[in-house]
Amino acid sequence: MVLEGNDREVIAACRRGERDAFRALFETYQDRVYSIALRYSGERATALDIAQDVFLKLLSGIHRFKGGQAFQGEAGFDAWLYRVVVNCCLDRQRRSRMLMFVEDFFDSLRGSDCTVLQDLMREEMQQHVQGAVAKLSPEHRLVVVLRYTEGLSYDEIAAALGCSPGTVASRLNRAHKILERRLRGIKYA
Repeated sequence: MVLEGNDREVIAACRRGERDAFRALFETYQDRVYSIALRYSGERATALDIAQDVFLKLLSGIHRFKGGQAFQGEAGFDAWLYRVVVNCCLDRQRRSRMLMFVEDFFDSLRGSDCTVLQDLMREEMQQHVQGAVAKLSPEHRLVVVLRYTEGLSYDEIAAALGCSPGTVASRLNRAHKILERRLRGIKYA
């Protein structure tokens, strides 16, 4: 099965779960997806991971492609697929930034004169903080992560969450108070 003039049938077959159809879709688009991921990430291994994520999302989400019944040529599917690629690239970047943030945070806590005991105390404190953040409600945890991990402004967070900057400020203020109350008894090393 090769994607040519019969894209609508291939997409429909993918929706029915036909492996040959998905294989044809994969073979047609794998080079383009990998190329975009490689140009974005600059690393072959990362590009392969991104491409894998794209095709896993494509396989599990082909039913969400809205062009199936009113399919208007290859461009409609291409645009949808490229959006999936872009989202996977951005997801990878966010995860990478989060890891760098955590590593930098831990490095900043670790001084050159640290003893093993101080390291253990800091690690314990970090676990308390992470646990307290993890116990926040999703709306409070999300504003904390977007503000302090992603470094987004109140306006950017509001746009991402579909609320007003005032609501963001209110949720962040509430999250601060909850964290302060939950972490009150922790001694900092």
